[in-house]
Amino acid sequence: MAVFGKNDMYSAGPFWHNGPAPGAFYNFPGRLMNTELSGVQRSQSPVTTGTSVVGIQFKDGVMIAADTLASYGSLARYRSVERILKVNSKIILGAGGDYADYQYIKNIIEQKTLEEQCLDDGFILKPKSLHCWLTRVLYNQRSKFDPLWNNFIIAGIENDKPFMGTVDKLGTAYIDPVIATGYGAYIATPLLRKAYDENNEMTEQEATDVLHKCMEVLFMRDARSFPRYQLGIITKENGVEVRGPITNKGYWELANLDKPIAN
Repeated sequence: MAVFGKNDMYSAGPFWHNGPAPGAFYNFPGRLMNTELSGVQRSQSPVTTGTSVVGIQFKDGVMIAADTLASYGSLARYRSVERILKVNSKIILGAGGDYADYQYIKNIIEQKTLEEQCLDDGFILKPKSLHCWLTRVLYNQRSKFDPLWNNFIIAGIENDKPFMGTVDKLGTAYIDPVIATGYGAYIATPLLRKAYDENNEMTEQEATDVLHKCMEVLFMRDARSFPRYQLGIITKENGVEVRGPITNKGYWELANLDKPIAN
């Protein structure tokens, strides 16, 4: 039988045995609580993600494409997300990787664009400037060991010439007339490179056909892709246009087993 002292009989028991004090966080067994962050823990891996973004320059401008799926792990969870962003009349942005991190960057870019409109000084953000800024931002986050898990393609018109560059979560950046991110870097890049080397002065329709073929191949080969995609086009004459979603039926002729496949 427990023996209570005089003070124990009149003192209140604990609020929650082995639990947190009111207003505090519970330190679960086996989990280290960072007191400096007051229980806030940042994600160190992507959760809801988008897959490849592909882009190519043509005679009059630049074109990029990305599907409309955001995957929750291996679950095709959100099927109508937009990963092509019209920044202003000179820039379009395509994003792959963690969708929440993309939304964070998107909000900052939209705020920068709004501030420029309020200044009304005749200057607008240019694609090279946005590419450089994103490189610094992503490298800065990577240096803090808290990266933004994204791959971006920045496309636009600067000094009447097409521009296209990319930057990844480590801040690695380069400029090229043919770019593919994610799984498309392995599957779509050869198709884009071959088409551009054969005809670097292709028309808008020819570039559209090339990107459609790339999205078909990615849909057939990439388990995180989706048969609907958006197409972002920017030209000097027409400015920015975002088309879609465009249906991608894939190429299923190889599934026909009635006829033998020739060697």
